Amino acid sequence: MKATLSDQRAILDIQNFDFTQATLNNKAANLPEIAAINSLTIKANNARDLRIAAETELSDVKRELLRAEGDVEQIVTRINRDETRLASGTGAPKELEQLQHELGSLAARRSELEEIELEIMMRIDVIKERITEQSDLESALAAEITELEIKKANEMAVISTDLESITSERASVVASTNSELVALYEKIRAANNGTGAAALIGNQCKGCHLTINTVELQRIAGLAEDEVVRCEECRCILVRGL
Repeated sequence: MKATLSDQRAILDIQNFDFTQATLNNKAANLPEIAAINSLTIKANNARDLRIAAETELSDVKRELLRAEGDVEQIVTRINRDETRLASGTGAPKELEQLQHELGSLAARRSELEEIELEIMMRIDVIKERITEQSDLESALAAEITELEIKKANEMAVISTDLESITSERASVVASTNSELVALYEKIRAANNGTGAAALIGNQCKGCHLTINTVELQRIAGLAEDEVVRCEECRCILVRGL
């Protein structure tokens, strides 16, 4: 294939555009903010799950407290009833003695139930503290994530602007370059990990960075400048005369 030296150099410009695009895309995909946001999001989700679990536990313990309060209330009702009967003095002495004994048992039972009630209330306080702690952590992490999202958006906007500029410049160069040469370049680039053209500097191909042997260099030197040369190793278009 033949192409003017100007077109060959334009292909090298296109290659540089493509390298720059790849670099920018890689930068966009690997912004440190992305990893930080992902890490903080996992922490925020964990905090949310722990809060929800604590809220569920709180609901269960509150029901337990209601049952305990009901048990205490029943005991208090029985105590009041028995105290009223005992205070009235009506009834046989044996019956009044039994009431006195029952009041002692009820008082002991009331004390036990109130201890249980107090223990449940203390558990509720601990659970509420956990909920507050996880809620505060969620809020703090959400604020950090929001700040990182803003920073990420700003950096992505800069990258996007650069990509748009490069895309526009590349399209302009492609439009004014030998279409067959561009097609060859695109074919090679697709099969060669993004490298379709490279400069020949001295005796080295800057695409694969390998040294070209003397015989091949002499052959290339004898070709007309509009003859398109390919690297024997990486097969990319070698641009001479730089």
